[in-house]
Amino acid sequence: MPPSQTTPVHSQRRAVWMIAVAAAAAFLATFNETFLNVAFTPIMADFNVDVNTVQWLTTGYLLVAAVFVPVSNVLYHRFPTRPLFVAVVAIMVVGSVVGALAPTFGVLLIARLLQAIGTGLLTPIGMNITLAVSPREKLGLNMGIMAAMTTLGPSLAIVLSGALLTVAPWTTLMWVFGGLTLLVLIAGGIILRNVAALGRPVLDILSFLLVAIGLVGILYGVSAAFGGAALYAGISAVVGLIAMWLFVIRQRRIEHPLIDLRPFSNAPFVIGVLMTMLGLVFVFAMNVIIPLFLQSARDMSPLGASLTLAPGILLTVVAGPLAGRLFDRHGGRWSIPLGFLIMAIFVTLVGVAAGYSSILLFGLLYVPAVLATALVIGPSQTFALSQLDRETSPHGVTVVSTSFQIAGCVGTSLAAGIYGALTASNINAGNSEVDSLLTGFRGAVALVVITSIIGIILAFLAHRSAQSQRSAETAQAAQSQDNTVESIMKTDVYALSSDQTVLSALQTFAERGISGAPILNADGSLAGFLSDGDVMRYLSATHPSSTSIYSYAIGADDDLAQAMSDLAGLNVMKLATRDVLTIDVSSSIPDAVAALSDANIKKVPVIRGENGPVVGIMSRSAINRLAIASYLNSRDELLQMADATAN
Repeated sequence: MPPSQTTPVHSQRRAVWMIAVAAAAAFLATFNETFLNVAFTPIMADFNVDVNTVQWLTTGYLLVAAVFVPVSNVLYHRFPTRPLFVAVVAIMVVGSVVGALAPTFGVLLIARLLQAIGTGLLTPIGMNITLAVSPREKLGLNMGIMAAMTTLGPSLAIVLSGALLTVAPWTTLMWVFGGLTLLVLIAGGIILRNVAALGRPVLDILSFLLVAIGLVGILYGVSAAFGGAALYAGISAVVGLIAMWLFVIRQRRIEHPLIDLRPFSNAPFVIGVLMTMLGLVFVFAMNVIIPLFLQSARDMSPLGASLTLAPGILLTVVAGPLAGRLFDRHGGRWSIPLGFLIMAIFVTLVGVAAGYSSILLFGLLYVPAVLATALVIGPSQTFALSQLDRETSPHGVTVVSTSFQIAGCVGTSLAAGIYGALTASNINAGNSEVDSLLTGFRGAVALVVITSIIGIILAFLAHRSAQSQRSAETAQAAQSQDNTVESIMKTDVYALSSDQTVLSALQTFAERGISGAPILNADGSLAGFLSDGDVMRYLSATHPSSTSIYSYAIGADDDLAQAMSDLAGLNVMKLATRDVLTIDVSSSIPDAVAALSDANIKKVPVIRGENGPVVGIMSRSAINRLAIASYLNSRDELLQMADATAN
């Protein structure tokens, strides 16, 4: 597996703020997908349109957003990050203002499509920013935050819009969203810096048209399948599939493809994307059918039905980053299938509880089901993207972002379609309306149970596939070790054990003439890293009057002498840096150069396999020696060729 992205040369504090801006943008982009759904009834009354017409405010939004996701990769590598971000968010602000002032339904629909363009571009741009500035050891955490925001957005939008509509007209929703978007625009303009490797990628218009026809055809076919237009839905889906087939052929033939298809040759990446989509299908499906069922079968208000979802939604904000941190430390081998299992069990119990009168029981059973999506969506995204190298990562982000829109459309359409079809067939069979609605709800629940079971299977396949790929890469690296980290790393590593004291560590530093060393657990895995800089930072924090170890060396600083005495008996892990950047032994030398350069460090521990033992140290000096030797060898060869030509 290639090494993950490392932090570019930005301060850690600025990186945190940049990720916060990216997360806020991702939240607003997905928040807006469902923010207007609760307002359909007053919009229908104001513009005198029917439900099939007003539904295009959501369907059209999702289709346009999906179409513009692939364009984001071209724009991201063509324009500096900050002005691009500001311009895209500005489109959403304009759409909000136009929508709030819309005199007709047609103008309102145009406003929504403007917002959809912003959503399609903004979500992948935010993910690319996060990937670019996240250190490897925090990639899961930061992607967990992004996943929490993208899943929280559409869920929380239903609750907040329902609350606002109880006290204000539907146009208030547009003004509120416009104000929030303007704040993100200002924050992005102040905080963001350029993080993309800029070039002059070309937007292939024919590729754009083919992918637009393909996505619109397929997604419209899915959404219309249960709407009484099965023939048109089938034709639309077939046209979409043909367009996507032509799109794939064109991407393989042109010099500058709209989407680089190389990520699809990476089996673990594809499985990771599928797991992400299954988790999102669960979220979107339940966000539709639970409020629908509670309003129609239990006569609850839109706000009351939305509030039933609120506890689980809010807890997901906390669970997302925690799941990401769990992935950083242990990988997703067990957490992802466990998440799918919890989803399947508790949503089944929700389906059972729907037949009883207790809304409280219904809501409580849904909480662990939606919390479990945090174990799936963010970690699956991180797993998928971590399988790619630096060159293909932006294209992987495009695929993941497109899959988000597809999952939203498919989850919403299938759940609502199954719910409506089963309800109608049972009513026609002579059953009561309440029993028919319950049957429809349980049919939709069965859909997400099946997708969760498929997710469990894929999760175990993902781990096996990743292991096979790592073995293949290791074997390939063994055949060409001259191009890998293993060929130039230092193997006689001076290491500390996690049970050593600081005093013994300092003695090792003095005896070996080194300034830092990795700390190993009993099994050889990396526990942390201790440097003389860590010692000085600890001293300055605990004994502010202690300014220099040199003072202790000449016996002139009694305070520092006492500080050093206090320090000597501490365990090394008390002072160590625990989140340590590492690189795999099979990584290429260019990847090692990029890791050291981006993180602005002099050396990095080398490990064998994910969470494997430390097998060496890679340093800048080793790379410099290799570069000088390569230059000298090349020069000697040129001189020999010149001499041979002269003779």
